[in-house]
Amino acid sequence: MSKKLVSMKVNGQTVEAAVEPRTLLVHFLREQLQLTGAHIGCETSHCGACTVDIDGRSVKACTHLAVQCDGAEVVTVEGLAQKGVLHAVQEGFYKEHGLQCGFCTPGMLMRAYRFLQENPNPTEEEIRAGMSGNLCRCTGYQNIVKAVQYAAAKLQQPAEQAA
Repeated sequence: MSKKLVSMKVNGQTVEAAVEPRTLLVHFLREQLQLTGAHIGCETSHCGACTVDIDGRSVKACTHLAVQCDGAEVVTVEGLAQKGVLHAVQEGFYKEHGLQCGFCTPGMLMRAYRFLQENPNPTEEEIRAGMSGNLCRCTGYQNIVKAVQYAAAKLQQPAEQAA
């Protein structure tokens, strides 16, 4: 099978690589770019452990082809923290104990990141609905909801207060 050259921005950096047309984005990220944050869980897009952000949308990388991202802007969990400072969703999961085993956490963080851009001041019910495509087997979701609420509040603060 002939490889196709793809070019995309991943976490702000332009990357070019030759990929087989059938290469899943999650495998491209993990194996070719060594960005192992997106986890391979169910491989059917049900669990959300592989969630990344593509051109402003939450996407399950286990059912998205790398060639579909040619020219796209991709953000992975590795791209959330900036200059060593945690993003508000990462801080929220840390402060509110929004994780247990951590397997679902990268996907949860990425969905929360996009969700809070879609709905910056959500209710608890909206958080539960907005995060429903990402599954956690450990936490019972209470602290995940609290973590998203924390991040929403932090993102609402003026820049000088948020620091």
